[in-house]
Amino acid sequence: MTTVRRAVLTLPAAPLGPDNPLPALRAPAGAGAHAVDARTLAELPRDMARGIGRAPLRSLLPTAVRDGYGRERTPAGLDAIVIENDRLRATVLPGLGGRVHSLHHKPTGRELLYRNPVFQPAAFALNGAWFSGGIEWNIGATGHTTLSCSPLHAAVVRAPDGGPMLRLWEWERLRDLPFQVDLWLPEGSDFLYVGVRVRNPHERTVPAYWWSNTAVPEERRVLVPADAAWHHGYERGLNRLPVPVAEDGTDRSYPLNGAHAADYFYDLPEEQRRWIAALDADGRGLVQTSTDALRGRKLFLWGTERGGRRWQEWLTEPGTPGYAEMQAGLARTQLEHLELAGGAEFSWLEAYGPLAADPEAALGDDWAAARADVEDRLEAALPRAAVDAAYTAWREGAADAGPETVLATGSGWGALEVLRGGYELPGTPFPESTLGPDQEPWRELLRTGVLPPPAKGAGPGAPLVATPWRDMLETAPADPSTEYHLGIAQWHAGDRAQAVRSWERGLHRAEVRWPLLYCLAVADQEDGHPRRAAERFAEAFTDHADHADHADRDGSEPVAAALGREATAALLAAGRPGPARELWARLPDEVRGRGAFRLLEVRILLAEGRTDEARAVFDEGFEVADLREGAEVLGELWAELTDEPLPDAYEFRMRPN
Repeated sequence: MTTVRRAVLTLPAAPLGPDNPLPALRAPAGAGAHAVDARTLAELPRDMARGIGRAPLRSLLPTAVRDGYGRERTPAGLDAIVIENDRLRATVLPGLGGRVHSLHHKPTGRELLYRNPVFQPAAFALNGAWFSGGIEWNIGATGHTTLSCSPLHAAVVRAPDGGPMLRLWEWERLRDLPFQVDLWLPEGSDFLYVGVRVRNPHERTVPAYWWSNTAVPEERRVLVPADAAWHHGYERGLNRLPVPVAEDGTDRSYPLNGAHAADYFYDLPEEQRRWIAALDADGRGLVQTSTDALRGRKLFLWGTERGGRRWQEWLTEPGTPGYAEMQAGLARTQLEHLELAGGAEFSWLEAYGPLAADPEAALGDDWAAARADVEDRLEAALPRAAVDAAYTAWREGAADAGPETVLATGSGWGALEVLRGGYELPGTPFPESTLGPDQEPWRELLRTGVLPPPAKGAGPGAPLVATPWRDMLETAPADPSTEYHLGIAQWHAGDRAQAVRSWERGLHRAEVRWPLLYCLAVADQEDGHPRRAAERFAEAFTDHADHADHADRDGSEPVAAALGREATAALLAAGRPGPARELWARLPDEVRGRGAFRLLEVRILLAEGRTDEARAVFDEGFEVADLREGAEVLGELWAELTDEPLPDAYEFRMRPN
């Protein structure tokens, strides 16, 4: 019999820490790493170019940046849910985006995934904290979901065959869409079935994005039914290349043959069955297949150069084997977004399981023969017709079934949206009982038309930016807190001039000024006024420090650290190293000891012409816990200090030097 049960997974783990308390007014910090230059865009197929240009994020609102984690790990118990039959055991982490941490095949004793032995957040998600390993569910926009390290709702539901099924669901806030992921193991099955549904409850069309990312050991050959792929590196290009052998004669189906980090988006023929497999030297490994709606397939590799190897160490422990990712998505590439019409949905079924191919065929030089062998063995193990039938049985008989036993609780944002919009979402309830302190002021606005101000001396609370909430804010009494939130909603809508006016109105009457000063500083920065931006950042830092000293409030350090980091960087950008040092020195010793602030110290010392002391900071050693994917700042600063090669500890460059 298949069972679904709670468990605890103990791993060395770095605590997530607090979210960044400042509103995420800017576009994702790593957006440039996934961009395509204008020349390349003009040469792409028209529908692909349209998808790439569709509704790029102007900010991360209403989500928060998650950068409060460090790199000190201690054993910690992570809530887990285990789905198990007599063939497979899947371990799911509902509190961390519903990640499938492990997929264990019992008859062979093999782990089918790359299973990270630690939990170490790193700045790869759109909003920061993300971790490597397992199978992750990415919804929202190009990149790793903002829910990577967030709790999802989880419950037991009846599967199409009557057995237990695990349902995960949440409300994705960047695109304002509810979604569900249903996982079940039919009795005696070697395959984990995954039914996914993304719904648009609104009247308007919404941009949609989904990629299921599976980490596998990198000592594999990745096979897929395609003869070409769109290659995307970190030089902002997108080029169609033959698969598997490149022009230089290198077989790119082996991740360890790539020198630098790269994406290969495979160009599958329209009528081709959708699948991708990663096999070891014995022809054994993992295969993923799906119904045709999940169109795209991709290989991501880190490469063998120093930057890729350093990232592999950064995400786990030195000496741990590396990984690559085989992925599946709604579009041909992760740079594209589809249109999801009002009232419509995207739904499909995926299956993950073991595959044993003929190693001579699957690992041989004849690509057509290798693909044919894998596809034949997949068809024997799990026929294409069986996948289609399983999808139909799930979508028509189980996708709308109500939860029976609640196993975990996600956020209250979905409940707030259902309360406001009156949406009917069979199968994914968002009950009012899940509303929490973050949602309470907004429920009061919905009920009374008045947004309650925060407690005296407290920060402004989490924002909401969707059009209905903006409309309510526009008619609410215009106190400083309401003007702050209205400005954020206007900023998100692209009405930046009106946002600035709202923030300026609020500032005239505000007792706690730093939230409004911060927003105005970002607006100045975005509008090309670096000196005025720096002054406002510094004023925001001072205002917060004055209120924190007076009130001695718990929890003030994250605000001080976030404002101090912004203000110091802005002062340096404005050519004012003296005030930058003065502000940096006002931060608590513990904050100044963090890697991100040691990096600021290097920049201050360079601006002061004290290169020997800046070099000494590098020699002493520091780690910037939230270093972004594709960041090259460490190499750039080192090059200002010396012509010596960049030490391995600071080598995170993901493209050719």
